[in-house]
Amino acid sequence: MSRCNCFAAVVLVAVSYTAVAQSPARQSVDDAEIVTDRPDVTEAAVVVPKGSVQIENGFTWSLDHGSNSVDLSESLVRVGIASCTELRIGLPNYFANLARHASSSGFQDVSFGIKEQLGPLPGNIDLAVIIASSFPTGHRGLSSGGIDPFVKLPWSKELPRGWSIGGMQSLFWSPEDRKRNITSEATIYLERQLTKPWDVFAEYAGDYTQRGGSRQLAHFGTAYKIAATHQLDFHFGYGLSHATPNHFFAVGYSFRLDDLWSRHR
Repeated sequence: MSRCNCFAAVVLVAVSYTAVAQSPARQSVDDAEIVTDRPDVTEAAVVVPKGSVQIENGFTWSLDHGSNSVDLSESLVRVGIASCTELRIGLPNYFANLARHASSSGFQDVSFGIKEQLGPLPGNIDLAVIIASSFPTGHRGLSSGGIDPFVKLPWSKELPRGWSIGGMQSLFWSPEDRKRNITSEATIYLERQLTKPWDVFAEYAGDYTQRGGSRQLAHFGTAYKIAATHQLDFHFGYGLSHATPNHFFAVGYSFRLDDLWSRHR
């Protein structure tokens, strides 16, 4: 069975299993600290509370085989519309190539999607599924020029002594030379909570395309909650394959606004 078919089978089994399992625990606004999809590549396996809007932002500087570039503001808007469901809007990111005569600078594509929290499963494993797509709104040199759907399946599990582990399996359908080039992505991370507001992580992420070489990354970072609904982060990484940037450094700030509409409506 191909890698793509295996992934599709895993998604179907997970969704079918959780449909007959107990309802996922709701994340209450009253006691829920902010849980972000950044700074690691792996998305969170839980949704934002119902009636809340969470905005995650960042800035990245990359060195890619002698070419410097920056990305900002990497903004993701997450809207809690039900106890286990959120809407997701990836705002157009601005990419700036810092080379003297570079022409590939401008805004990238916008994306829209939905996340459904399927966990916690037996064994206290959190699980979610994200179904989304990007749309060709960006600069001609940066946009794919088509509608690019993708599916992500993030999971996580708390371990003793402040440790946690998690990962994500994803599929992207992106055009390349007027053909769909399917990319599968696998991530795994190990995280340690040093104090209640402060944690650190180490992560591996790998993209494997249907046509072309792999993109593999070693990724490290930290996040600090300056308040229950505000978080700062810093992270860096380096490429493990030729198709990946040599290294990058990034910072971010995320915040959540609660009780914007009635939770009982």
